[in-house]
Amino acid sequence: MANKEIHIGDYVISETSRPYMIAEIGINHNGDINIAKKLMDAANATGWNNVKYQKRTPELAVPEAQKSVPKSTPWGDMTYLEYKYRVEFEKPEYDIIDAYCKDKGMTWSASPWDMPSLEFLLQYDVPYIKIASASNGRDEMIAEAAKSGKPVILSTGMTTMDEIDHAVEVLERHGDYILMHTNSAYPAPVKDLNMRMIQTLKDRFDCLVGYSGHEENLEPTIAAVVLGACCIERHVTLSHDMWGSDQKASLEVHAMDMLNKRIQNVYDSLGTGIKYMSESEAVQRKKLRTV
Repeated sequence: MANKEIHIGDYVISETSRPYMIAEIGINHNGDINIAKKLMDAANATGWNNVKYQKRTPELAVPEAQKSVPKSTPWGDMTYLEYKYRVEFEKPEYDIIDAYCKDKGMTWSASPWDMPSLEFLLQYDVPYIKIASASNGRDEMIAEAAKSGKPVILSTGMTTMDEIDHAVEVLERHGDYILMHTNSAYPAPVKDLNMRMIQTLKDRFDCLVGYSGHEENLEPTIAAVVLGACCIERHVTLSHDMWGSDQKASLEVHAMDMLNKRIQNVYDSLGTGIKYMSESEAVQRKKLRTV
């Protein structure tokens, strides 16, 4: 049976906790550590719990058919594989990220896309390992992530229910996990979000379920909280006008602040489901009731 009280650093995630907020920087830094620092500052200033990156060994993570595809970039024309190497952070950058977060009192993690990237991340004291939707089916990596003793957060975009069943079987043999309902289109059309899948996953697997959103607006993510999502992940950016495939489906800094505050308000409003009379109601009762 899945653990429904999971510790991510000092934060305890449960079905009744305030959602754990992950600001996914991903590759929106475009290979520039100064952009990454600004996004970490933004996440810290707007009260998000964690920032997340993506870690790849491009030679292993890029599908063979994509490697030689031409790519126009701000740094000139190159193959898709060369582009992936161009924007990839390595140990010098992650050492900076690790020290920067420690200095700010923040935490960080990343999505490994291959086994060497997972081994790389486990050199650091990251509070969880995220498995991206595109990595479903990488059973060895999912199992090793779970065996690490760190909670695994697994996105379920681009998968069939049978594939989710299989991933859960792998996870349950080894450690704690949270499933994330996801639509992996960038940006995801609202009509395709299928938010009721949050409850479907909760019912089917009796586990903690979160939401990783790629839509352009805020409302579906807020709805996810009402539907019981215990963890929220959204891509973040300094500007939608920046170059990169994920920028348009990301939150700019003001939207990061808006979403976090709205989620707090929605969470506060949900209550316990147990009927009681509040102090403000008791005052009105005295004024309005005659019996």
